[in-house]
Amino acid sequence: MDVLLGMLIGFGAWFFVRYVLAAFYTVDQNERAVKTIFGRAERVGNATTANSPLGETLSEEHKQRYNYPQVRVIQPGGPYFKWPWERVYKVSIATQTINMAQDPDDPNANNSGTLLEAVTKDQLNTGLTGQIRYRVAENNLYAYLFGVKRPISHVMGYFVSVLRERIASFEAPRPQEGEATESSIVTGVSINDLRKNLRDLNEHMERECASSAARYGIILDASLITGIDPPAEVESALAAINTAHNQVSSDISLAQAAADQKIVQSKRAVEIETLNAQAEVEPLIALAEQLKALCNSGPDALQIYLRNVRLKLYAHAEQIIKEVQ
Repeated sequence: MDVLLGMLIGFGAWFFVRYVLAAFYTVDQNERAVKTIFGRAERVGNATTANSPLGETLSEEHKQRYNYPQVRVIQPGGPYFKWPWERVYKVSIATQTINMAQDPDDPNANNSGTLLEAVTKDQLNTGLTGQIRYRVAENNLYAYLFGVKRPISHVMGYFVSVLRERIASFEAPRPQEGEATESSIVTGVSINDLRKNLRDLNEHMERECASSAARYGIILDASLITGIDPPAEVESALAAINTAHNQVSSDISLAQAAADQKIVQSKRAVEIETLNAQAEVEPLIALAEQLKALCNSGPDALQIYLRNVRLKLYAHAEQIIKEVQ
């Protein structure tokens, strides 16, 4: 009888700890939780991903494929209570960073997660380095918890496939009319174009991966591609090409500067000679006007003027030679 009583007391204590005390739980500030009842997550009516703002990032075909139900999200706080037939799934929504070359399923892939290889448009094998910032989508926890087995693996695979497709087809945008072009780097070489347009490449990846929240329940906050490194032999060849191009560009710039300087000097010389000619012409014009006015004054006025001029010259002359008629 005592043994039976002890078993009953022990079972009662175990049941109290297991299903009463352990039934209370809390949710941290950087966490969100979803509760399932007999294995089924609590739904929010008939709302689905396709009918939410996330559905705008999906095509019509993908809306049918990734049409997850919207579930009730338990916000931070507590304590909350759950019944024995209920289960709580907690998820951290803090922003995390991962190396873009890291393979969650194979740590040895991509040079042990340090360098992601891709082939450019002109068939050059290049290595990419950078990071990806991501966080769990609070408004699509069903996809993250129950939609796919390993969401981060799906997101990384999707990101890498989009990135390699972009690298293989990338073309530098043509400068608009009147826009100054950068002469410090050779254009038309895929690796140079990629290095020059890293910002455009990152923005393209963010746009293309905007649907990851609707697909896998993970939001890509940013993709930070920081380096594009070709093989050593290609790098040395590119360095030689860029050096030669920079030398040619420098010579062209110096020639243009010298030509512009000569043009400015020629314009200045023309202005100076023009001013000198005007300075010489002005007294002649004034003299002609004076002589014309004298002619209009009378027939003898011009003779009198010439006599006065001769007399003035005679006053300053030391010797006078007069022609004998």
